[in-house]
Amino acid sequence: MVKSGDTVQVHYKGSLSDGSVFDSSEGRQPLQFTVGSGMVIPGFDTGVTGMEIGDKKTIFIPAEEAYGPVKEDMIFTFNRLDIPDNIPLEIGGTLNMHNGQQAIPVIIREISATKVKLDANHELAGKDLIFEIELVSVR
Repeated sequence: MVKSGDTVQVHYKGSLSDGSVFDSSEGRQPLQFTVGSGMVIPGFDTGVTGMEIGDKKTIFIPAEEAYGPVKEDMIFTFNRLDIPDNIPLEIGGTLNMHNGQQAIPVIIREISATKVKLDANHELAGKDLIFEIELVSVR
């Protein structure tokens, strides 16, 4: 049975409550991670704990145990003129902002003639997640 500290491999399909799939290991190698190490969202760690090789199950992970709630302080409004014209802007598209040390992906939420609203929250923040998982191996 899987316990904290075990390295596991799982196949998975992640979907939202409306049934739309946001990620899957189908056609790829299984996801490998060490349980309890913080490599995956907390609800996923909890979901595999106690499973045995070959087990399959569906787990529901509330937003709080996934990517957390949407944080309003991570949503910014910029003057449209501060964004170079050669950068294509499309609602739902992503841009990379730089904080001097690393690139931070942001989602374009709104565009007007004078303003652009950018969201640095994880794209799954505030969303409950459903995973179908199959335990492939445990070490």
